[in-house]
Amino acid sequence: MSEAQPLFDVLRHSARTEVADAFERLVRDAPDHRLCRINALAFAAREGLDEEETIAGFLHASRLGIFELSWNVLCPGCGGVLDANTSLKTVQSTEYTCALCAAGYEPTLDEMVEVTFTVSPRVRRIGAHTPHELPPAEYFRQIYWGSGIDLPEENYEAKVDEFLLEALELPPGEKAVISLQLPAEFVIIFEPVTHAAQFLDVSGEPTRERRNLGLVFDRSHRHHETLSLPPGPLRVSVENHAEVRTLPSICVAGEALHALLGRRRPFLTAKRLLSNQTFRDIYRTDTLDVDQRLKITSLTFLFTDLRGSTELYERVGDLAAFDLVRTHFNVLNEIVAAEAGAVVKTIGDAVMATFPTPDRAVTAAMRMREAMRELNEERGSEDLLLKIGIHEGPCIAVNLNDRQDYFGQTVNIASRVQHLATSREIFATGSVLEDPRASGVLSDRGLSPMAHNVTLRGIANEISIFAIP
Repeated sequence: MSEAQPLFDVLRHSARTEVADAFERLVRDAPDHRLCRINALAFAAREGLDEEETIAGFLHASRLGIFELSWNVLCPGCGGVLDANTSLKTVQSTEYTCALCAAGYEPTLDEMVEVTFTVSPRVRRIGAHTPHELPPAEYFRQIYWGSGIDLPEENYEAKVDEFLLEALELPPGEKAVISLQLPAEFVIIFEPVTHAAQFLDVSGEPTRERRNLGLVFDRSHRHHETLSLPPGPLRVSVENHAEVRTLPSICVAGEALHALLGRRRPFLTAKRLLSNQTFRDIYRTDTLDVDQRLKITSLTFLFTDLRGSTELYERVGDLAAFDLVRTHFNVLNEIVAAEAGAVVKTIGDAVMATFPTPDRAVTAAMRMREAMRELNEERGSEDLLLKIGIHEGPCIAVNLNDRQDYFGQTVNIASRVQHLATSREIFATGSVLEDPRASGVLSDRGLSPMAHNVTLRGIANEISIFAIP
């Protein structure tokens, strides 16, 4: 820690002091398992910190080398990590399969890719830096399960023992035999390193006859077929053909396992991080490959534009107008960042921004309108008249013109909704106001949006547009 002290001192120049202090205490005092794949949202809640400030702090700390950032593809069923990546660029597969759930999934950035932070070995060495030396229970806790599983801090191993029948460590190239009495339960032989599973449906009349089962663990065999066996003695021969140690584990897929995995908590998703202004400022172009196309099932887009900006330049002159427009950009950027959003790009006097949820975009829009009103009052003019459009829906994250950008019909609709607005108007689509949090933002302010149906160029069906007063 003495060697890391200068890093924390530098961190305090870019992160909130209380956030940097909490990181320093964590790195100094926490047990190893709490420093591996840290859930930024859970950490903020535990320390009583603001989520956005905590996320920004982790990003700045990662840039300094205090933490290492990881993009983990998750199984939406069991919450296990199907693939861990140091960069989003390596999330390339069109489908990921979970052997434990015997299901395949197309990756989306909403809930299937989490972002976690692990302390750097240059700051403090922990067991997870050499994962193939971890005991089986700790391998599951620190390497296999994602940060959305709320595993107990106390009595963790005792909870695991409630469903774990047998577990062993099998070095590369080695063979072993596991002998056990099969209970009349649904049993899973699972190997978390190679992600292989064998299901056993144990039912019927018990037998004293010993059954034999052979399993080979490598990087290709998944063993998805379910075998039906009677309760009684079983001899499992296992061989490790992988290049690393494997951890064959036999567990009962019953209430104890489901209770442990059923405890879920929010986690930092890739979608949320891509819509984080600090992330975009730090990482800029080093996010996606040119040929990557990653799906997002729901993202909220906000477009703004200044009405009559051409006349503004004519009326006050280029220099004064440029300063005024720049001031307007600075104000909008601050509001977007404060509402957990990010500015994707500016086009002339227009802004394209994204938000993880519709309510954040609606709140930002109203703050923007009020900020422009205050600027106009200060100047004694009506130079800054903002038009705003908001839409929510699916999209694709892409790399365009050396910038992390978004593509799809949702983006097109959001842009065209903004073009419908006149000065000081906020137009939002029905998909935005159908979100309970967004409608709650308006009802809390006593606002009742006026609805009308419109036809947008290139869109076959009419859509509902709401004018937010």
